[in-house]
Amino acid sequence: MKTQSEIVNIGISTIEKELRAIEALKNQVDINFAHTVEEILNSTGRVVITGIGKSANIANKIVSTLNSTGTPSVFMHAADAIHGDLGAIRKEDIIICLSNSGNTPEIKVLVPLLKSRGNKLVAFTGNLDSFLAQQADFIINTTVDKEACPNNLAPTSSTTAQLVMGDALAVALLECRGFSVSDFAKLHPGGALGKKLYLKVGDLSGKNETPKVSISDNVKTAIIEISGKRLGATAVMDNGKLVGMITDGDIRRMLEKNDSIENISASDIMTSNPKTLDINTLVVDALSIMRNHNITQLLVMDGTKYVGVIHLHDILNEGIL
Repeated sequence: MKTQSEIVNIGISTIEKELRAIEALKNQVDINFAHTVEEILNSTGRVVITGIGKSANIANKIVSTLNSTGTPSVFMHAADAIHGDLGAIRKEDIIICLSNSGNTPEIKVLVPLLKSRGNKLVAFTGNLDSFLAQQADFIINTTVDKEACPNNLAPTSSTTAQLVMGDALAVALLECRGFSVSDFAKLHPGGALGKKLYLKVGDLSGKNETPKVSISDNVKTAIIEISGKRLGATAVMDNGKLVGMITDGDIRRMLEKNDSIENISASDIMTSNPKTLDINTLVVDALSIMRNHNITQLLVMDGTKYVGVIHLHDILNEGIL
């Protein structure tokens, strides 16, 4: 059994070996990489990525990255491709095949079938003399000196190299396309990252009730409104115009100073000219304001009209931190 110190050293050694493999990739990005990017940019089809074994797992991840950055892509397992799934490939699609050896039986069966259809074929391979490399239109060299595995058998450094080269391809494509922050948001509407880019204050405040009292109402009315609407605050209105805000903190401070509340009105304890947000303000900006001012709710306006409250909990519930 290895000691804890030896186990830690194994982990560090593995990372160092893979770092060296990735570092060497810089010298393997050549004109084939540029041609591949240009072919994809000029194509009217999709990128179909295929592989088998561990390479198939990496292919799946590259597909996800391409799709999320504006390059339509699909995964096709090499074994499934030669058993009927070739029908999913269109003539305008570009095929990327991942295989470190480039000589697996499935690849040798699949590649001639792809070539016969006239699709452009890109090889991600660590063997430039392989069957796959010889048949490919473009070769992306993912050669590594050795695997991180001590027996040089388990795919480790080689699959990391494939993954990194796939990321390089995706980033090159998105930069060439001018893929913007707003484009990213459109493709990631459900995640926290996407919400930071598109979710607006009005989207959340519209789900809440709209607490408000008149400037002449007594403080008991304000307490009931704050308690009933469960947002920790209420707007104070004067002839339909927003003039102030009362929070549950204002209520607590008022109770500490006064034995009787019968003669206290909303105007006596409200904060005049409270901080407000337009309904089109991004929620992430609202969160920043709350943090900077150590507050938990803000009144929301549609132009000059008071329309609701956004609470810190609304934002946190959306996964925006």
